[in-house]
Amino acid sequence: MKRARRQRGVTVLVCLMMLILVMLLGVSAAQMSLLGEKAARGERDRDVAFQAAEDALADAERDIQAGPAVPCDAVPGTAPVWQRVDLSGVEDGGKCTLSYGARTGAAMSTGEGFLPFKKPRYVIERMECHPPGEDASAGAAASYCYRVTAIGFGARPATEVVLQTVFSKPD
Repeated sequence: MKRARRQRGVTVLVCLMMLILVMLLGVSAAQMSLLGEKAARGERDRDVAFQAAEDALADAERDIQAGPAVPCDAVPGTAPVWQRVDLSGVEDGGKCTLSYGARTGAAMSTGEGFLPFKKPRYVIERMECHPPGEDASAGAAASYCYRVTAIGFGARPATEVVLQTVFSKPD
């Protein structure tokens, strides 16, 4: 009889150990699931910011094609404008940057759900451009092209994407 009592005690301990192991596996699976969801949310937010920056590049191209007004000229021997200004427009009050649709009248919904939390911004720099293969130092007449740098924002304020392109206005 003493032997049977000992076996029952061991069975209870083995069952408790198995329950603890199953609980730890469940907690681990829940944590992995939460990390996966967090990564997916971050990727989606980056995609939203990327799309907003692309929209700003397209808006800047429409702005360039519509008229001659260019907010900032590149100054030879200094850092490019896009490196000297606050692209978000917060610190310098948007002195050199434009908000999406400021000149073209394009509209963009922001601030709710999966939309960007605010409109993207861009800066346009006019630069001298030379055709490929042409010697720039030979004194050839330069034409102008435009470097456009845009910043797009995600649904969360911490998510930003910066894109840049060079655009030549068709003659």
